[in-house]
Amino acid sequence: MFVKSVMPGFVKNSRGERSIEIELETYEGKFRCSAPSGKSTGSSEVACYNRKGIDHSMKLLRVFCKGLIHGNFLVKRLNDLKELNGLMVKFEARHGKFGGNVWYAVEGVFLKAAAKDVGKELWEFINDDVNNGLKPKMPMPVGNCIGGGLHSKKIKNRRPDFQEFLLIPKEKKFGRAVTKNLRAYEYAKRLLSQKSLVSSWGLGVGSKFREWRRERNDEGAWLTRRNNEEVLEILRKVAKRYGLRIGLDVASGSFFEKGYYNYKNKNLIRDKVDQVEYISKLIRKFGIFYVEDGIEEDDFSGFKSLSEMAKKNRMKSLIVGDDLTTTHLKRVQRAVRGGAMNAMIIKPNQVGSILEVKRVVEYCKKYGIVMIFSHRSGETMDNILADYCVGFGGSFLKAGIFGKERLIKLKRIMDIEKSLK
Repeated sequence: MFVKSVMPGFVKNSRGERSIEIELETYEGKFRCSAPSGKSTGSSEVACYNRKGIDHSMKLLRVFCKGLIHGNFLVKRLNDLKELNGLMVKFEARHGKFGGNVWYAVEGVFLKAAAKDVGKELWEFINDDVNNGLKPKMPMPVGNCIGGGLHSKKIKNRRPDFQEFLLIPKEKKFGRAVTKNLRAYEYAKRLLSQKSLVSSWGLGVGSKFREWRRERNDEGAWLTRRNNEEVLEILRKVAKRYGLRIGLDVASGSFFEKGYYNYKNKNLIRDKVDQVEYISKLIRKFGIFYVEDGIEEDDFSGFKSLSEMAKKNRMKSLIVGDDLTTTHLKRVQRAVRGGAMNAMIIKPNQVGSILEVKRVVEYCKKYGIVMIFSHRSGETMDNILADYCVGFGGSFLKAGIFGKERLIKLKRIMDIEKSLK
């Protein structure tokens, strides 16, 4: 793969913030990759950018990219990225860290070009390496329907403490699952409106864009001022009508302070034991299938207790680690050995390198851990996450329900599904 040119630049993400995009030109054509950014992040995540900020990361990247021009890279499988990674590590040792988002974009654009170079789709390029070319099983979408937490604005000084109220279909076809989620999403709005739960600011004539921004949060989920249980009651009605499963991203670390969980919507405090019992109670009461970060990120024993309670109550629920594991192999190993989870979120820019993601994927497969490939709240129009999910064998794609940056990833999997018929 001969590099004719490499052009880094800025692109706006779904929150209107700047992110990194790279355009790579080879004899096979031009390829682009851009990196997302998270707002709710785990403390063990790799920093998105250099400690001096995105502008400094861009300065470093521009210098690095000049050194790649007219280079020839032999990338026939994932591990062949080691040559490129070695160059990046050496550069960082001399000039400072790029940040996880830069690694994400650099590796992503090279993988797109490498796949084209051997006449394959990117998911196929990864699948042939990781899964020996076996026909992949399509994942199911995990859709953020109603929002709260750090991703959502407060309405009259209130919002749910939990970050995401999710809908999860169980269908044979990904396309049908996406359609169900979209219909359920619109039905949820009607229920919220009937109960005066959805936000309303009294907009003037016109400006559909302002209405979109005011009714939905960073990930396109509906805004509300009600508490967790009230939202779950609505979500239960939605799920029952469309035959869907209920999920939660509690993001409990966002309201964990000084050893206690501070619930601001109800103005109450729970200790660690109370939190485990409370989440377990919600799982039983609402038949919740998926619970992400129900306990704060460093409480491995709390996660274990929640997992054991779910088993004791014969609930076949996914106890999902995100901030708990941050796609870092050592944290994943600790969580698995300690029985803290049976599923985990995979976000490539949490750990920096796709080769590290590969190591995590291999470990998860060895121990039967369900993998959920996830977007970030600040997403771009890149659809590479869908290829990663299918190629690595993810069981679920968490990419939202609404918004062009979310739908482009869902559409990509629908296109892959059609190509496999």
